[in-house]
Amino acid sequence: MGFNKVVKDANEACQGIQSGMTLMLGGFGLCGIPENCITELVNMKVNNLTCISNNAGVDDFGLGLLLQGKQVKKMISSYVGENAEFERQMLSGELDVELIPQGTLAQRCMAAGYGMPAIFTPAGVGTEVAEGKEMRVFNGKKYLMEYAFDADFAIVKAWKGDTMGNLIFRSTARNFNPVMAMAGKITIAEVEELVPAGELDPDHIHTPGIYVHRIFQGKQYEKRIEQRTTQKRA
Repeated sequence: MGFNKVVKDANEACQGIQSGMTLMLGGFGLCGIPENCITELVNMKVNNLTCISNNAGVDDFGLGLLLQGKQVKKMISSYVGENAEFERQMLSGELDVELIPQGTLAQRCMAAGYGMPAIFTPAGVGTEVAEGKEMRVFNGKKYLMEYAFDADFAIVKAWKGDTMGNLIFRSTARNFNPVMAMAGKITIAEVEELVPAGELDPDHIHTPGIYVHRIFQGKQYEKRIEQRTTQKRA
């Protein structure tokens, strides 16, 4: 893997993604989602995908576009309340769904990035989440064993990146993008602004380029707001 990881566009970045693969997709709600790569996956018509993402987009945007095209066989998520098509597919049995506590989702990503096979967490003990899982007691308290994720690709979106793959995220986009960027066998980063190596302040970098395999400057970001709340003018 060379120092210059720049590819031309989403089409080149997504080469090698095939039907049946497991993908991690960064973002929180519609904030910091890899819009360009999601559009490319729709165009590629890959299907039978397992998608690991905090949420499932909305009906006509984000991961909702892949759900609309019946390209996803399984969603592993924390929050899915904004997507009516997701709900319909889940209730009809068309879509396999694994709901995970949000902290557990983040830690399973982080474990994959750190090379740890599993984590122990108290979240979910005594609930349906614990069914069929190994449990251990530490200092008198029960913990579930949860395995690290095993994703073929991690696809993230950053505010700025450089040609070596170093990434800076903004605000809420940091919730899942950094831990997912560490965790994929191949990590693709789309960025709003791509700069030469050396231009980013090392103290401001959230994801070191060692984790990133392909990077490109995205375009035409919509940056939609899930729940737009406005106040009437006086």
